[in-house]
This record gives sequence, C-alpha cells and structure tokens, in this order.
Amino acid sequence: MTDRCDATAVAPAETAAPTVRIRVWDLPTRVFHWTLAALVVAGVTTAKIGGNAMEWHMRIGLTILAFLAFRIVWGFVGGRWSRFSAFVYRPLTTLRYLRGTTDGARPHLDVGHSPLGALSVFALLAVLVVQASTGLFADDEIATTGPLAARVSTATSLAATRWHRNYGQWLVIGLVALHVAAIAWYARRRRRDLVRPMWHGDKRLDRSVPPARDDAATRTLALAIAVACAVGAVAIARLGG
Repeated sequence: MTDRCDATAVAPAETAAPTVRIRVWDLPTRVFHWTLAALVVAGVTTAKIGGNAMEWHMRIGLTILAFLAFRIVWGFVGGRWSRFSAFVYRPLTTLRYLRGTTDGARPHLDVGHSPLGALSVFALLAVLVVQASTGLFADDEIATTGPLAARVSTATSLAATRWHRNYGQWLVIGLVALHVAAIAWYARRRRRDLVRPMWHGDKRLDRSVPPARDDAATRTLALAIAVACAVGAVAIARLGG
C-alpha cells in the first residue's frame, strides 16, 4: 500500500511540447514592413512641414505606391505566412478567436497574422493604397501637383486633394496608432512579442508548424517584383513631367 501511494505521489506532471525555431516571416516581407513604416512616418512628416518638403513628400508617396504594389503581388507568391491565403479568415473563425475558442478547420491562428491582426493589415493596406493613389491626382493649387492631376477634371482633382489632405491622412494616422497599440496589447496582456519575429523572421513554435520558404530563389523573385514595381512608379512620375 505504501509503495503504491508513493508511486502516485511522484508521478511526473505533463510537460509542454518542445518548440523549435520556425521561419515565419521571409526577408522580403520584413524589408517591406520596416521600410513602409519609415516611409509612412516620413510622408506624414513632410506633409506637415509643407513648403519645399512637399517635393520629397511626392517622391515618398510614389515609393509607398511601389511598395504597396509589391506587397499585393507578394501576397500571392511570397512565403507561406505572408500570403493572403494564410490570413484571410471566415467571420466565424474571427468570432471564435475573439471568444478564445479554437477553430479546428484553421489551426495555427497565431503563427502569422491572427484574425485581429489580419483585419488591421488589410485595413491599413487598403487605406494606404487609396491615400497614395489620391495623391497622384491631388493639386493644392499652390505649388504641388500630382503627376496625374492634369489627366482628370478639376472637380475630380479637388475631390482627391480633399480626401488626401483630410480624411485619408487622419485614417492613416489612426490606423497606424491602432496597429502600434495592438502590438503593445499583445505584449502586455498575452505575453507575445510581435516585434522581434518581424525583425529576425523566426518564432519558437511546435514542430508541426510548416515554415515559410525563404531562400535565394524566393529573394531573387522578390527583387525582380520590386524592380518591376519601382519601374512602374517611375513611369507614373514621368507622366507628370
């Protein structure tokens, strides 16, 4: 009897499954993320300064447009967790995530962009596309004119200018602030660091999580796409020359 009780007392507790370093964010995605963040800050800053800084504002806007075009293409051919298919969630999946329940049909919800993170990413990309696009047709009737302003009616150009200078600008600032707040919330409440994985690309995860491909071939493909997008942005700029 004593031996049986002692054996029960020292029975080992369940241990957590071992984790390994898994590549989640490929290099092109990481370069896009941090460069776009710097460009958005620079774009807002130059707009607030005005004057001669508006020339740089226009250049930054075209660069942002090229980066957004790259990200859209990369969302279909990039690394596994960077593809849109990896973070387009059904409403029911998002609802279950908010309730803290699992969705057996979509495992690994927190590997790449979670359902909440996905909403933030899509909203920010959409607003930035609209903001950069309206800048192409904007005309402040003083010294700064978008490269495509002369190709639309005055009414259309003025409408694009109003959006770009007012609603669009504050939507971008608001969504960026919300994005940063969400990162802080995850770090504080869920003890999940979202910054460092986006810097070095890896997360410690269960072995069953499939890694993103991130090799010389994918990086060469990304460079080719980026060059094509840059050429397109330069072509748009020359239309206003």
